[in-house]
Amino acid sequence: MTADPAHAARIDLNADLGEGIGDDEAMLTIVTSANIACGFHAGTPADLLATCRAAVAAGVRVGAQVSYPDRAGFGRRFMEMSTPDLIADLVYQIGALDALARSVGGSVTYVKPHGALYNTVVHHEQQADAVVAAVRDVNPDLAVMGLPNSEVLARAERAGLSVITEAFADRAYTPAGTLVPRTEEGAVLSDSAEIARRVVEMTTTGRLTAIDGSVVTVGADSVCLHGDTPGAVGHARAVREALTRAGVEVGRSGG
Repeated sequence: MTADPAHAARIDLNADLGEGIGDDEAMLTIVTSANIACGFHAGTPADLLATCRAAVAAGVRVGAQVSYPDRAGFGRRFMEMSTPDLIADLVYQIGALDALARSVGGSVTYVKPHGALYNTVVHHEQQADAVVAAVRDVNPDLAVMGLPNSEVLARAERAGLSVITEAFADRAYTPAGTLVPRTEEGAVLSDSAEIARRVVEMTTTGRLTAIDGSVVTVGADSVCLHGDTPGAVGHARAVREALTRAGVEVGRSGG
């Protein structure tokens, strides 16, 4: 498949790192952005510092992957939180990771919610507002990464923040353009060739096939390559190689 000039000829690749699982070292040779955990769902300070150091050495953009305070559930359980409490938790996480990154010559340049918080702020207005407020209060030059047409990105743009729209390489989509919940069959894809084909399709045409067979529009500045799924590094390499064959440049975009 060749690139359609009407769509992106450049795409950022990101991965969730610093979680103590997966092969971060290998992923940093493939991706151009690193969503580094901030300790609330995974990662120790020493792990996060090492991941920041490796990302800076690899020339990979550093993002803060903020979460509910849910280490036991890996940040994948919804939490009802007051706006002040959620803002404080998010400011704490962004600030801590930025300090770690700065200590090794880098800095946090964007913020991406993790897990249940990521899915919640697609529609949850109160928590989306809290995410935007936290980012703005820490540094209004930070970008927010999330799903296209989500509440959090709409509110971020209204607040004057930069946004990075994101798609997922190995996740199935609903007809509404949202992610199929992990609890449902077929939510996570496992075939490297199919994952790579879908990423090229969404990057060059702005479309992909939803879980029910319908075609949905998926515009994205960045594609997430999950680092904690079986075969993650193989999937990531297949995606990058397929994009190169399709004439798509892999590099930072958005934000």
